[in-house]
Amino acid sequence: MTPEISQPLPSAGGVARRLGLFPIVAIAFVVALLLSNLAAQKLINVFGFTFTAGILLFPVTYIFGDCLTEVYGFARARLVIWCGFVANVFMAAFMSLVVWMAPAEGWLYQASFASVFEMVPRTVLASVVAYWSGEFMNSYVLARLKVKTGGRHLWVRTISSTVLGQAMDTVLFIVIAFWGVLPTGLLIRAAISGYIFKVLYEVLATPLTYTVVRWLKRIDREDVYDAETNFNPFAIRDF
Repeated sequence: MTPEISQPLPSAGGVARRLGLFPIVAIAFVVALLLSNLAAQKLINVFGFTFTAGILLFPVTYIFGDCLTEVYGFARARLVIWCGFVANVFMAAFMSLVVWMAPAEGWLYQASFASVFEMVPRTVLASVVAYWSGEFMNSYVLARLKVKTGGRHLWVRTISSTVLGQAMDTVLFIVIAFWGVLPTGLLIRAAISGYIFKVLYEVLATPLTYTVVRWLKRIDREDVYDAETNFNPFAIRDF
């Protein structure tokens, strides 16, 4: 089968390209991202390890990212990553505004509400920088490996991209959010345990990723190879 080369879509005046299930996958990606960031306010214990609750869902964004890049190509995955970035910033700004506003007379839950939804600027910065860097690394590695392998060995591509993407995401978040606040030994342990958990999550989800990718390719008849794609993360006009 001849690989499909990722190219810019026609302009608004041209023939519109059929979007298929792409919008649904994109929306699911952004929803998983926002929910994981909200859940991250709570710490949980999993088999003796302490994590933020967001870690239960955040790796799902990498699975969705793998599906987007594998099926629809880097250019469209890039657009979705930016959508998630903007949505995350908007959510943080809006929730900060709501917490800041004076509560109505008789509403007694301001302190509880603030303790859950108050966004610490340093944590928000860590989250958006780590997310942006990790997701683009994940998508770039997967897209490049797809061309090099001729579309074979999907599991190698998904795991390799996760290993590098999650490493960047985990290190950036820990350093930006907690450097100088928590002991160095604790930061290293948290980074290592969180990283291992995320990578294992992706490995265990590989059969599900295979199923979703095959289903999307069959339904949408898409299988983009990014042989000539501009990988500049800021080149969103190439979508």
